[in-house]
Amino acid sequence: MLANADIVIPCLNEEDYIERCVRSLVNQSQPKIVIKIWVVDGGSSDGTLSILNKLQAEIPELNVLHNPEKFTPISMNMGIEAGEADTIIILGAHAEAAPDFVQQNLNTLEKFNDAACVGGVIENIDENRSSELISKAMSSPFGVGNATFRTGGEAGWVDTVAFGAYRRAILNEVGLFDESLVRNQDDELNYRITRNGHKIRFNPAIQSRYFVRGSFSKLKKQYQQYGYWKVYVNQKWKTVTTLRQLFPAAFVAFLFSIFLALFIPPYAFLYGVVIGAYLLLSFTFAMRSSQKMNDVPGIMRCFFILHFYYGWGYLEGLVRFMLLRKPPKTASTSLSR
Repeated sequence: MLANADIVIPCLNEEDYIERCVRSLVNQSQPKIVIKIWVVDGGSSDGTLSILNKLQAEIPELNVLHNPEKFTPISMNMGIEAGEADTIIILGAHAEAAPDFVQQNLNTLEKFNDAACVGGVIENIDENRSSELISKAMSSPFGVGNATFRTGGEAGWVDTVAFGAYRRAILNEVGLFDESLVRNQDDELNYRITRNGHKIRFNPAIQSRYFVRGSFSKLKKQYQQYGYWKVYVNQKWKTVTTLRQLFPAAFVAFLFSIFLALFIPPYAFLYGVVIGAYLLLSFTFAMRSSQKMNDVPGIMRCFFILHFYYGWGYLEGLVRFMLLRKPPKTASTSLSR
């Protein structure tokens, strides 16, 4: 029976969240499970470190490491390498684990011996009006496609999960997180896992909560980076890792083809039909996400941000990485949160 786990939490300036994240793990409802918590701080300049120092004096399971390089994949790898448990669980510092989170991860790995990684549903917790609209959009299949860890659904085999629980033996085989990636580190690792013939299991009984930041400007930058770095991953593996990543880029390219509609009447009709269909779908899914009519315009705005900025970043990545054959630009490594 699996009964131990290393939980790795990359952290940077999380004074408002890190204590509740750590305590949600200490307060797990299964006392026979042995866990070690590895918080890897990337140079926090707020009160995060003083909170961690206080918690360390109280919680023997808590270990704090320091990452001068700041970037998330480096922090995750430091935590993985520091631990020894056969199971490694990644959790965000902005998240909170359900009381049976660790047990459900271990049970799923034990039940499915062919699962290299397992993960579950992330419930969005809204902190203000903007985050409420953002979380509704990000929980909709129209907003994020078939990302079951956001939209929920039945248990089954998937291509990726967030906050995954990994078998250490698998990471020893395929390698740790790619430290050159500012974004999409978990997607890239999960692609490597499936590429090597292993499987990833989604189980909605594995539950955590994520506190959504209510900023449209940060959402724009975040999704622009997701699209941009996805191309970098594709170039690395010389393949399109998932088909759903192509739709936002095609959408943005179509939007910019409006000049053709000005000169080709049949194309103008097609353009109008496609835009009308997009708006209709956006309205329909916004209504499904919230029964309050005053939420609908805001959710539709979030849908557009998710699609446009991911697609714009993807097209930008195609030009830089595929056409110009250049490395990532320095500005693209800045964190959006």
